[in-house]
Amino acid sequence: MRRHTDIVEAWIVLAVWTVIALGGTLVGLVTAHAADESFAQLRRERHSVPAVLMESTFGAVPTGEGTAPERVRAKVRWTASDGSTRTGRTLVDSGRKAGSKVVIWMNSQGQLAAEPPTAGAAAAEAALFGTGAALAFGGLTFAAGRLAQWRLDQQRYDQWGREWDQAGPQWGRKAA
Repeated sequence: MRRHTDIVEAWIVLAVWTVIALGGTLVGLVTAHAADESFAQLRRERHSVPAVLMESTFGAVPTGEGTAPERVRAKVRWTASDGSTRTGRTLVDSGRKAGSKVVIWMNSQGQLAAEPPTAGAAAAEAALFGTGAALAFGGLTFAAGRLAQWRLDQQRYDQWGREWDQAGPQWGRKAA
């Protein structure tokens, strides 16, 4: 015996797994590509500038801003593209003495910025973003499919209840 809801459920399962496989792949690839392009833009917009450390970083407390523990915020001095001398605070390696030469990073507006990720680090992070997006899409699609299956189960329970209400009173009666 095959009910209409069984056929619908089979199509739901097929559709859900098809959407997860194809849609998840597409979402993952698009997300990874967008993230990689964003990181590439950061690498194009930022440039390194030589600077001089104005304070010692021995024993400095790490910033706690998600940076590596060997990076601390310190005051630096550099020469801007217009020839003027500038100072500011940025992340540098710890364990350096005042007067040490360091490399700092500037954005396209001439402001201090974080070092952009290397091409390899950017590719790895983009792959993680793509995988996360694909998994999130797959999870949402699976949840939607389970919700549809739950609704079908509820319809079947209601139908069984109605059928039992009709057959139940006749159960156990002797045929005349």
